Amino acid sequence: MQVNIKELAQKSLIGKSVQMSLANNKTFEVWQSFMREKSKIKNQVGTDLYSIQVYPTKDYFKKFNPQNQFTKWAAIEVTNHHNIPEGFLAFLIPAGAYAVFKHKGATNTFQRNLNYIFTEWLPQSSYLLDHRPHFELLGNNYKNGDPNSEEEVWIPICKTL
Repeated sequence: MQVNIKELAQKSLIGKSVQMSLANNKTFEVWQSFMREKSKIKNQVGTDLYSIQVYPTKDYFKKFNPQNQFTKWAAIEVTNHHNIPEGFLAFLIPAGAYAVFKHKGATNTFQRNLNYIFTEWLPQSSYLLDHRPHFELLGNNYKNGDPNSEEEVWIPICKTL
């Protein structure tokens, strides 16, 4: 799995969020609600969608438990946070370095790639996991459930000391 290190400029997004855990996965619900009403967002930048995970602590993965809560977002980039439609929220992804991986395949193969990122690539790299949002960028080649689907996985990183 090839990685690209990219510097991300701050991104302004509008979306919907839900508190969930891996054991009580509500991804489908938040995306269903978002997609049903996303046309209400008038200042969209492009068509790429963001599937965002906000973990409560930097040590979330060190003390991993599938019952641990985090916030899941379904969002789209916008020019600004003016005129946010009812039922939506503003979100900022702060600027910073990210390790970007391309995931190709159906959703059921996604976990295997995450395991590689966190158990092989990251420990062997010269980077540490940073405490910023993680996200998947769902562009034109993303097709939910399709074995030929493609998405980018963005993992926040910082240089080791």
